[in-house]
Amino acid sequence: MATSSRHYATGRRKVAAARVWVSQGKGAVRVNARPLQDYFPREAWCKLVEQPLEATGLKGQLDIRATVRGGGLSGQAGAVRHGISRALVRHNSELRAVLKQGGFLTRDDRMVERKKYGQPGARKNFQYSKR
Repeated sequence: MATSSRHYATGRRKVAAARVWVSQGKGAVRVNARPLQDYFPREAWCKLVEQPLEATGLKGQLDIRATVRGGGLSGQAGAVRHGISRALVRHNSELRAVLKQGGFLTRDDRMVERKKYGQPGARKNFQYSKR
């Protein structure tokens, strides 16, 4: 266990980037100075953010403060989850094995493919006609 009371990490997903601080507390999770349920209206996004805490058994023991920018809410939830996981490893290095096994420390590098010129989208083509 480290001696510092607050631990910082950065998480990323799609175009979103989250800065996350973890500290001893009563389990309050705040994203952009708002409670978790207010910032992420879908229950699935809230559960996604809390997954690393549940996997390590630290839910309700640590206060989480996150600031997140870029992308949409789905990508932001993934970025916060990644940031929480990395901050937990800095908080307690013994948690690394549990978080690594759950896949929380791996950055999901999937991005939206760019639109190509001469096409209506990334993969879609206009209808071909021989005449």
